[in-house]
Amino acid sequence: MSSNSFHSYRPGDGHGLAHDPLNAIVAPRPIGWISTISAEGTANLAPYSFFNLFSYRPPILGFSSGGEKDSLVNARATGEFVWNLVGRAQAEAMNLTSAAVPLGIDEFELAGLAKLPSRDVRPPRVGGSPVQFECKVTQIVRLERADRTPSDNWVVFGEAVRIHIDTAYIVDGTYQTALATPVVRGGGLTDYFEITADRLFHMRRPGPMAGAER
Repeated sequence: MSSNSFHSYRPGDGHGLAHDPLNAIVAPRPIGWISTISAEGTANLAPYSFFNLFSYRPPILGFSSGGEKDSLVNARATGEFVWNLVGRAQAEAMNLTSAAVPLGIDEFELAGLAKLPSRDVRPPRVGGSPVQFECKVTQIVRLERADRTPSDNWVVFGEAVRIHIDTAYIVDGTYQTALATPVVRGGGLTDYFEITADRLFHMRRPGPMAGAER
């Protein structure tokens, strides 16, 4: 359904609505549940909704930090982080780890989560998470505005050097996305969605057209 009428605004001037629509429009977004460890050895765990996978080979993923939060500071100091998939069973614990807590608080303990040892990096994995990617930092990029002035946002990119998949979610050699019931972020303060098999549909990509560059 379309009204062919548009609410248009310049973000720098404000959106003019009851709530900022930006993160409700670019949604749902996968959650970057990022575990890190400080230079002193303290574990940290925090969710980031500005997160995604950016390439197959090498497998590069990244999360964006608004301000210099612990995950960014730790990843910069140690060069490592772990991404942990949030399934529906982990949603409430994930939400607890989003709390602003004093420096040095271990969010694993705060949320009652077990730590699984990683094999190629130092930060622990989240017990119960269906999938975990052990990552080595490849780049940390401070984002700029259109006028080239720096913003207070950094994107941490990392290469997945080891991937752990709970075998309960592999059927006939294929990872089943919906079995893990991934939780994704919507807009507003409280909106989340879960991915379930009843919403699945299939489309094949079109083949290359004659004359198309390869």
